[in-house]
Amino acid sequence: MTAVVYIILEIIGYIFISIGTFFLLLASIGLIRMPDVYNRMQTATKATTLGALSVLVGIGLIDLWWLPKSLILAIFIVLTAPIGASALARASYKHGVKLWKGSVVDKYKDEKEED
Repeated sequence: MTAVVYIILEIIGYIFISIGTFFLLLASIGLIRMPDVYNRMQTATKATTLGALSVLVGIGLIDLWWLPKSLILAIFIVLTAPIGASALARASYKHGVKLWKGSVVDKYKDEKEED
C-alpha cells in the first residue's frame, strides 16, 4: 500500500481511539453518578464495551499487524462483557442488594413470583 493509505488509516485509527476514550470517560462518570449497583453495572458495561471496541479497532488500523489480534480481543469482549455483567447483577440481587427507590420495574421479582 502507498504511504497515503497508511496515513489515512492512521488518522482513522486515532479517531477511533479518541471515540473509545470518550466512551471510557463516560463509563467512569456513570460509575460515580448512577444511584445503585444495577444502574452502575449497566452503564459501565455498555459504555466500556463500546469504548474498548473502539480503542481496539483504532489500534488495529494504526498498526495493521495488530488488526487480527484486535479483532479477536474485540470478539472476546463482546461475548464476555454482557455475560459477566448479568452474572454480577444476578448475584447482587440474590444477596439482597436493594434497587434504587426510583426504580420502576423489578423483572426478576416478577419472575420469582410466577414460579
